Amino acid sequence: MNISSIVVQTLPQYLDGVVKDLEKCEVCDYHFHDESGKIIITIEGEDVSEELSKLRIIEAIPHVIAADMQMSYSEDELDRHMKVLENANAVPKVLDQDTTKIDPSTVVYNGDLKKKDIYEFAAKTKV
Repeated sequence: MNISSIVVQTLPQYLDGVVKDLEKCEVCDYHFHDESGKIIITIEGEDVSEELSKLRIIEAIPHVIAADMQMSYSEDELDRHMKVLENANAVPKVLDQDTTKIDPSTVVYNGDLKKKDIYEFAAKTKV
């Protein structure tokens, strides 16, 4: 199951009509709006294809200027990502060794090395 939030944009003079159309279109759940014409809704679908079909219906409502997905949750994607993490080598190779015998200056750090010559550092590293 996928759930996505969408920001719908319309002009303020069409706001009431667009909100009513969204409430009765049965492809989304209306949550709230502001007076500038921004409307927050959510859609659900079995997959991305179903969500995109619902998004097209929303975009076709008269006076909708834009309907953009902002956040999305997918149980299938979460499961897939969790499997990747569970099967990943979470412990760096260097830590599989006896760390008391490792010279710290040979450990490659892939973070932010401000003012550090990374190419020289990496060339010296054998780990």
